[in-house]
Amino acid sequence: MRIDAFNHFFPKKYYEKMGEVGAGLKDMFNRTRAIPCIHDLDERFRVMDMFSDYAQILSLPAPRLEVIAKGDPKIALELAKIGNDGLAELVAKHPDRFPAFIAQAPMVASDAGSAEVERSIKELGAVGAQIYTNVGGKPLDRPEFESFFATMHKLDKPIWMHPDRPATHPDYQDEQKSLYEIWWTFGWPYETSVAMARLVFSKVIDKYPNLKIIAHHLGAMVPFFEGRVGPGWDQLGARTSDEDYVALRKSLKKRPLDYFKDFYADSAVFGSKAATECGLAFYGVDHVVFASDSPFDPEKGPAYIRETIKILDALPLSKDEREKIYFKNIEKLTGKKFVK
Repeated sequence: MRIDAFNHFFPKKYYEKMGEVGAGLKDMFNRTRAIPCIHDLDERFRVMDMFSDYAQILSLPAPRLEVIAKGDPKIALELAKIGNDGLAELVAKHPDRFPAFIAQAPMVASDAGSAEVERSIKELGAVGAQIYTNVGGKPLDRPEFESFFATMHKLDKPIWMHPDRPATHPDYQDEQKSLYEIWWTFGWPYETSVAMARLVFSKVIDKYPNLKIIAHHLGAMVPFFEGRVGPGWDQLGARTSDEDYVALRKSLKKRPLDYFKDFYADSAVFGSKAATECGLAFYGVDHVVFASDSPFDPEKGPAYIRETIKILDALPLSKDEREKIYFKNIEKLTGKKFVK
């Protein structure tokens, strides 16, 4: 059995509400609207039927709640409730197709979305929560978001961390926007890597050591830059004169590299064999879950599912190792049995 752990779908009422309150949305919203499989249930089932022993854990797609709500916390919270209720309804109606869903955390709410996430997990059956790598441009380690991490630590449920960086974020200081969709291709992996680092060096993870965070796209840049994360950050403070990073490094409970090894990652790397091998070599089979990022691919559904399965099935893994990636790891992380 293959449990695809990171997929996106718009429940009908959420899709309608998003269109109502999010006038003027562009970029990723235009991208998502052009993919029938992301809001048309019949089309989603048609794609899923191409694969045997296959089911999907659902989450809401981009754009972020605060973007849709134009920064209004009340609207963002309302959207989160509609979206989470809609995902729960899909799971209840189609448990064989969608055995679980991930709650969307409205991080701009006054409690950083803690109450809504707790409601979704305890009352609706969500198996974890999805957040983005920043909240309206603010880093996740700001004190105003700590209650979310405290709640997830208490609930002992995983956090799915999705990258986000808009086209309005320039790549050079003298420009007004990012060109050539660099904001997505390179910006999103950078965003994920930076968010992971901020949680490490701000000591959020030291404070909440049992947090289970799944970094999208196989941990982004971290596996490839193991030498910089490892031996490079072992010298933290050697390059900086206006901050005492040496004292910070010495105060950490572990070597920087070891914190990054404690993250989990998914296999959604757009069908790249090299990235899959690199990510698995870094995290090991116990910290990788199967995911395709459906339906964001050139064929609007099946391509990345097919290619990801093809790559994983061709790797020199034992039956138990392959099963860990396909369903055992996500069962362990969520505490939910998917395969009988």
